[in-house]
Amino acid sequence: MLHDEIAWLGADELTRAYRERRLSPVEVAQATLDRIEALNPKLNAFCLVDRESALADARASEARWKGGEPIGPVDGVPASVKDLILTRGWPTLRGSLTTDRAGPWDSDAPATARLREAGAVLLGKTTTPEFGWRGSTDSPLTGITRNPWRTDTTPGGSSGGAVAAVAAGLGPFALGTDGGGSIRIPAAFTGTVGLKAHYGRVPAWPLSPMGNVAHIGSQTRTVADCARLLEVIARPDSRDWTALPPETREWSAVAAAGRHEGASGLRIGFSPRLGYVKWVDPRIERALEAAAKRFAELGATVDEADPGFADCSHAFRVHWFSSARHLLHRLPEDKLAQLDPGLREVVDYASRYTITDWLDAQAERGQVAMAMGRFAQDYDLLLTPATAVLPFEVGRVMPEPPAGVEVGMANDWTWWTPFSYPFNLTQQPAIVLPCGFS
Repeated sequence: MLHDEIAWLGADELTRAYRERRLSPVEVAQATLDRIEALNPKLNAFCLVDRESALADARASEARWKGGEPIGPVDGVPASVKDLILTRGWPTLRGSLTTDRAGPWDSDAPATARLREAGAVLLGKTTTPEFGWRGSTDSPLTGITRNPWRTDTTPGGSSGGAVAAVAAGLGPFALGTDGGGSIRIPAAFTGTVGLKAHYGRVPAWPLSPMGNVAHIGSQTRTVADCARLLEVIARPDSRDWTALPPETREWSAVAAAGRHEGASGLRIGFSPRLGYVKWVDPRIERALEAAAKRFAELGATVDEADPGFADCSHAFRVHWFSSARHLLHRLPEDKLAQLDPGLREVVDYASRYTITDWLDAQAERGQVAMAMGRFAQDYDLLLTPATAVLPFEVGRVMPEPPAGVEVGMANDWTWWTPFSYPFNLTQQPAIVLPCGFS
């Protein structure tokens, strides 16, 4: 099989080919690594590639498949890890010049450990903006990451390296994190699938410095791969005291059944603007209207309905900006000077928040969650755009705001991501699906 054909195979296709001896994990790993070597200089999706380690993983997997004893449902499947997630033996620098490269790097985060235990072939670490702070992927440490569809545009962020890798055929699996849209924005900007799992569904350790708005999830090209990856990384880990009890359902089976059964019986609330969003690109609105019609054709009941909460961007900023300040404000001035200027602005801006501001934001968060609880009594799903904008040029925190949209601070990206951060506040699962191309 040609390298370019291997690049677009999903996990089910790969494991079936291993079982039938039509492909080997070593062949797939070599093809993927060669493709990374060819494309990464242009995309900057990976900040670390460990060819020797990946091929060692692949050889071990090949021996298991030859013996008829694969150790998990992703044995031999290539995967990457976002550079905010600990990976044993590799530095996790978080896109920052302030992180000490020396380590020690002797622990796997739970999601990384579950992939390793299930036999995945770990390729390397993917780029992130500094500490995952922005919705485009540029950092002082690793520079600019580019969208595989159009390299003059951003793939989004903060899991931009992860999604650039997936979209370019540099492995079917990528681990991402999402503290305000960081899995879903990149999925929207690349026409891929991004799942922010329910908070606690995928155990995390150490817990995110961005608090309990931060989730871990899957970046893939298909829903089937998303389900398969989630089954692996959602397994328990005693280090996360906030983790949910293990899920008994097999998401791969649910996804497979959905392909045959359609959306029959689902009640979907279709909210083009959540009731308060001032501006959405008309091309996105047209694509979303077509998606809503398609759900109805598949058997769902689709009603236009808003969830009933007001703009919660201030409450989100208080949560996120305060966490960023808590993480970074103790750095010495020479280290603070090395931060991305936009992140430094966030750290300084958060100094004005008081404990009253924090408690008010907590109360507002509760109101948003209660509104979603009431909405869920009438609807199974909420359908919205993923972002308000299309991918914009690289090197920017945000596109030029349209007329009528006021931006409170120079680097506030919440105005163009109004459909993502509310569901970090509520901690609910949220998935982005491709519904067309600009």
